[in-house]
Amino acid sequence: MQPDNVPTTTVPWNQDNQLEVLVFDLGGQSFALEAVLVREILDMMHETRVPGAPPLVSHVVNFRGRIIPLANLHLAFGMTVAVTTPDSRIVVIEIDLDGEAVMIGLRTDKVHEVATFDAVTSEGAPVVGLRWRRDYVRTLVRHDDDIVVLPDLNAIFRNIDHRDIAVASIN
Repeated sequence: MQPDNVPTTTVPWNQDNQLEVLVFDLGGQSFALEAVLVREILDMMHETRVPGAPPLVSHVVNFRGRIIPLANLHLAFGMTVAVTTPDSRIVVIEIDLDGEAVMIGLRTDKVHEVATFDAVTSEGAPVVGLRWRRDYVRTLVRHDDDIVVLPDLNAIFRNIDHRDIAVASIN
């Protein structure tokens, strides 16, 4: 349950109350991220474990000559860590953490599509019946007979020391 004092990140709907997103799977659930955050979608590649790093970002990958942290959102949402399959992908995003632009790779089970969501099809996370931390979910959206989760990446990464993520972002 979300504590009352934890701020939630609002969804950046445009003037038409729409949002362009990348839809992907994690543990059998559909998730989506704002398309503007996505830098590239990669096939799975060699990962290097970082001793002592938090489990959520315990590996790094070489992205175009730059070492970036690889986050496993399965862990943030209490899911079993998925076995890598031919459909598995790394979605490289760039987000602002504490005023600094940070590139992070996100492990996904499968990337589906770029879609446009309408605000009228979205709802806040329910108070009862949600199996994940409520503060990790910005909104739920009905899309093609499915419920898609828009995660709050700032809330997820807020619980990790910013230096633990940024230390792997070596230029």
